[in-house]
Parts: sequence; C-alpha cells; structure tokens
Amino acid sequence: MQIIHTISEIRERVAAYKQAGKTIGFVPTMGNLHQGHIQLVRMALSCSDIVICSIFVNPLQFGEGEDFEQYPRTLDADAEQLEQIGCDIVFAPSVDEMYPDLFGGGCDQSQVFVPDISNILEGAARPGHFIGVATIVAKLFNMVLPDKAVFGEKDYQQLQVIKRFVEELCFPVEILSHPIVRESNGLAMSSRNGYLSEEQRQQASALYKTLCSLKKQITNHSHSDNELEFFAQIEQESIRQLNAQGFKTDYLTIRNSDLSIPTKNNKHLVILVTAYLGSTRLLDNIQISL
Repeated sequence: MQIIHTISEIRERVAAYKQAGKTIGFVPTMGNLHQGHIQLVRMALSCSDIVICSIFVNPLQFGEGEDFEQYPRTLDADAEQLEQIGCDIVFAPSVDEMYPDLFGGGCDQSQVFVPDISNILEGAARPGHFIGVATIVAKLFNMVLPDKAVFGEKDYQQLQVIKRFVEELCFPVEILSHPIVRESNGLAMSSRNGYLSEEQRQQASALYKTLCSLKKQITNHSHSDNELEFFAQIEQESIRQLNAQGFKTDYLTIRNSDLSIPTKNNKHLVILVTAYLGSTRLLDNIQISL
C-alpha cells in the first residue's frame, strides 16, 4: 500500500491505473478510522479494481469554536488498518497542499454551494459546513477521478448534498452509500465517540432507541389527514424525553427522504436527530418505508 501526500503524485498514479483499464473506488475520510470507515472501504474493494482512501481533516467544514484543532489525527494507525484490508493507496495531503492560498494571505478559496438543502437542519446549525464539505469532496473527486465513491448513511444530509452536486455538476462518479455501522448498544459509530466517557457511551444509546421507538410509532399509526400533527407531537415528546435523559437536543425531525417536509401519503421518510451529550455533538438517523 502506498501513502501519497501530493496532488501531482496521486494524479500520476491514477492516470497509470486508468491507462491500464482499472476502475477506481474512493472513500474520503477525515481519518481516526473506526469499523464504520473500514466497512466503507470494504464496499469499495468489492466493486473496484483499485481503492483509494483519503485522510484529510478539512478546515473549511469546521465552524468557529468547533473542534478542528482537537480533531484526532492518527495517520499511522489508520494506514495500518487500511493496509490490513487491502486498500491500495492512502491519500493524505496537508492543508497547504489542498488550500495553498486560503490561509497565507492569498485569494479566497473557490467554493461549491448546493442551495436550499445546505441551509436546513445541520446546515442551519452549522452555517457554512456543507459549503466546506461540497468543496473538499469536489476537489478530491477532481484529483482522484474515481469511478465510484462510498459514503456512510450516518451523515444523511451530507450524503444528499453530495449526490445532488454530483448530479447537477455532472461529475462522472457513481455515489454508493453504506448503512450505518453501530456499536453493540446501538450507538452509531463516529470518530467523535472518542470524546465520550464510558458512562456517556452507554447513555448515548438512547438516541438510537428513540429513533427505533419513533419508527415503530409511525409504522403503526393509521395515516390520515392529521399526519403532520401526529409527527409534530411525537417529535416534541421525543425531544422532551431526550433532554430529560441529559441530552441537549439540537433538532429531531421527521422528513421525506429528500429532506423536504412531509405532506400526505408519505412513502419514504427519514428521522434525523442531533444532540449534545456533554460537549460532544452526536448525529443519528433512521429510514422508514411505508
């Protein structure tokens, strides 16, 4: 397995693979890999000749006061995990390599903005976050030129943002998604889980239990004209229960699968929740087909 740090070298390697007729699978990450990431790489390995995993903590998607400086950087351990499962290349550029003019007093960084969907929910809670996500993913796509790219469904809104700009800007890459990988207690795997104490990790399982309860209530509900009122009631009751258990709920909402507000006769829904437990911000979601 190779570890590459420069754009010129990753382009050179990709060009050689393409010339040899190899298909490229790609998994972009911020490192500090856990089994959720490993499953994404395994999916890419199952459908591609060559798999590239990027490790880059992207400053553009962190807001003021967020944990960019504290975000764990574990390249050696990450590379060891990836080599064990057969990843071909780790692309681990520096911030200066990716954004040579952004922090040195040069010109502003060109950015990718996906309207509407970037401003709601997670986008409203973290202004500018999805501009940072879309921009770095677009840059990485242009460097790696993947045939397929794999993302996890835990960051559901992020996945929708990426699917949309790939379609609208005509990127020649197929976006694949992998179901959420969970701890034994149901907690969605995340690098930020490392900030939790052991007691908090057990407490955090209440997020998934709440989502499962809501899914059951919606599935068993006799759908009628008062469906939106019913949704609003169970959303508010769930928020109240989570907050009573020590969470500080940012939002909990029932949406259509495209993140629009449900109306009548909804067929595909997603319930999204984001909440603080102590100083750690946790995300989760569950999908429903009616």
